[in-house]
Amino acid sequence: MTDHLYRQVPLEFIELPPSKMQQRADEFLEFMKRRRSIRAFSDRPVDRKVIEQCLRTAGRAPSGANQQPWKFVVVSDPELKRTIRLAAEEEEREFYSGGASEEWLDALKPLATNAEKPFLEYAPYLIVIFSENYGIDEAGKKIKHYYVRDSVGIATGMLITAIHNAGLASLTHTPSPMRFLNQILDRPKNETPTMILVVGYPEAGVGVPDIEKKSLDEIAVFK
Repeated sequence: MTDHLYRQVPLEFIELPPSKMQQRADEFLEFMKRRRSIRAFSDRPVDRKVIEQCLRTAGRAPSGANQQPWKFVVVSDPELKRTIRLAAEEEEREFYSGGASEEWLDALKPLATNAEKPFLEYAPYLIVIFSENYGIDEAGKKIKHYYVRDSVGIATGMLITAIHNAGLASLTHTPSPMRFLNQILDRPKNETPTMILVVGYPEAGVGVPDIEKKSLDEIAVFK
């Protein structure tokens, strides 16, 4: 038995009647149906306090052994955003000109994506999400982290949902490889970039692909 147990506090759980549960589930689904990834952002400013609250929501995600192995680097400086754009586009040109398989490129064709990524410069915020592969204590000793990818994935999903809930749009962007972000953003070697989350208002008149999501029968099995 360990001597370092967390102090127990009362659970703040609010039980809802079944009818209210169903209503809230229905309303939230309709709300989330309006969440779409966009690739054309306005340069209209966004209050930093809104971003901070969304990040606090992401920070409430569950994680392996409660180690919270994530780091969110929020970029709003115009010169830094341009530096990231140029570096990302360099990687993307290699991707589209031979770095990716034909099968992968064929899968992307319906989305009409290419190596040009102006949104990395025009959107008011880039949130670069890093995974902490291991921690480092005050003595410089490595601390093993558990379920890092799973934990960061959950936190990222909560962040995207929080951003949508706040009335903003987002785009998940994953240039490959992404290690250039460590250098540009001066991040330590125990951190690995997993995604650039582009955040802001949609450009006026922006369109989105007319796509369908899989049905419940296709994504879930009840036993």
